[in-house]
Amino acid sequence: MVSTGLVRRLDQLGRVVLPMELRRIWDIRPKDALEIYVDQDRIVLKRYEPGCVFCNTVDNTFRFKGHHICSSCKEELQKAVLQKA
Repeated sequence: MVSTGLVRRLDQLGRVVLPMELRRIWDIRPKDALEIYVDQDRIVLKRYEPGCVFCNTVDNTFRFKGHHICSSCKEELQKAVLQKA
Protein backbone atom coordinates (compact mmCIF):
# COMPACT_ATOMS: atom_id res chain seq x y z
CA MET A 1 0.00 0.00 0.00
CA VAL A 2 1.34 3.43 -0.94
CA SER A 3 0.80 6.51 1.23
CA THR A 4 -0.39 9.58 -0.64
CA GLY A 5 0.42 11.93 2.22
CA LEU A 6 -3.11 13.32 1.97
CA VAL A 7 -5.15 13.52 5.19
CA ARG A 8 -8.86 14.35 5.40
CA ARG A 9 -11.16 14.64 8.43
CA LEU A 10 -14.66 13.22 8.73
CA ASP A 11 -17.42 15.78 8.87
CA GLN A 12 -20.26 15.71 11.43
CA LEU A 13 -22.21 13.22 9.28
CA GLY A 14 -19.27 10.82 8.95
CA ARG A 15 -18.40 11.82 5.38
CA VAL A 16 -14.95 12.25 3.91
CA VAL A 17 -14.11 14.06 0.68
CA LEU A 18 -11.79 12.28 -1.76
CA PRO A 19 -9.19 14.80 -2.92
CA MET A 20 -9.52 16.06 -6.50
CA GLU A 21 -6.03 14.70 -7.34
CA LEU A 22 -7.13 11.14 -6.50
CA ARG A 23 -10.45 11.50 -8.29
CA ARG A 24 -8.63 12.65 -11.43
CA ILE A 25 -6.02 9.87 -11.28
CA TRP A 26 -8.63 7.15 -10.73
CA ASP A 27 -11.29 8.76 -12.95
CA ILE A 28 -13.86 8.87 -10.14
CA ARG A 29 -16.76 11.13 -11.00
CA PRO A 30 -19.78 12.41 -9.09
CA LYS A 31 -22.40 9.67 -8.59
CA ASP A 32 -19.88 6.86 -9.30
CA ALA A 33 -20.51 3.91 -6.98
CA LEU A 34 -17.72 2.83 -4.64
CA GLU A 35 -17.74 -0.43 -2.70
CA ILE A 36 -16.50 -0.40 0.90
CA TYR A 37 -14.42 -3.30 2.23
CA VAL A 38 -12.82 -3.91 5.61
CA ASP A 39 -9.43 -5.66 5.63
CA GLN A 40 -8.36 -6.22 9.23
CA ASP A 41 -7.53 -2.67 10.36
CA ARG A 42 -8.08 -0.98 6.98
CA ILE A 43 -11.07 0.49 5.19
CA VAL A 44 -10.76 -0.02 1.43
CA LEU A 45 -12.73 1.79 -1.28
CA LYS A 46 -13.10 0.10 -4.66
CA ARG A 47 -14.99 1.13 -7.76
CA TYR A 48 -18.21 -0.88 -7.77
CA GLU A 49 -18.45 -3.40 -10.57
CA PRO A 50 -21.74 -5.30 -10.53
CA GLY A 51 -21.26 -9.03 -11.00
CA CYS A 52 -23.31 -11.72 -12.68
CA VAL A 53 -26.53 -12.44 -10.79
CA PHE A 54 -25.79 -16.19 -11.07
CA CYS A 55 -22.02 -16.62 -10.57
CA ASN A 56 -20.93 -13.13 -9.39
CA THR A 57 -18.13 -12.77 -11.99
CA VAL A 58 -17.54 -9.24 -13.28
CA ASP A 59 -16.00 -10.30 -16.60
CA ASN A 60 -18.02 -9.92 -19.82
CA THR A 61 -21.30 -8.94 -18.17
CA PHE A 62 -24.27 -7.18 -19.73
CA ARG A 63 -27.56 -5.90 -18.35
CA PHE A 64 -30.75 -7.82 -19.00
CA LYS A 65 -34.00 -6.58 -17.43
CA GLY A 66 -32.12 -4.82 -14.65
CA HIS A 67 -29.73 -7.70 -13.87
CA HIS A 68 -26.11 -8.32 -14.83
CA ILE A 69 -25.42 -11.64 -16.56
CA CYS A 70 -22.05 -12.93 -17.79
CA SER A 71 -21.60 -14.53 -21.21
CA SER A 72 -21.00 -18.00 -19.71
CA CYS A 73 -24.25 -17.98 -17.76
CA LYS A 74 -26.05 -16.57 -20.80
CA GLU A 75 -24.92 -19.56 -22.85
CA GLU A 76 -26.01 -21.97 -20.10
CA LEU A 77 -29.41 -20.31 -19.95
CA GLN A 78 -29.82 -20.51 -23.71
CA LYS A 79 -28.97 -24.23 -23.66
CA ALA A 80 -31.44 -24.86 -20.82
CA VAL A 81 -34.22 -23.03 -22.65
CA LEU A 82 -33.54 -24.96 -25.88
CA GLN A 83 -33.55 -28.28 -24.02
CA LYS A 84 -36.83 -27.42 -22.33
CA ALA A 85 -38.52 -26.52 -25.64
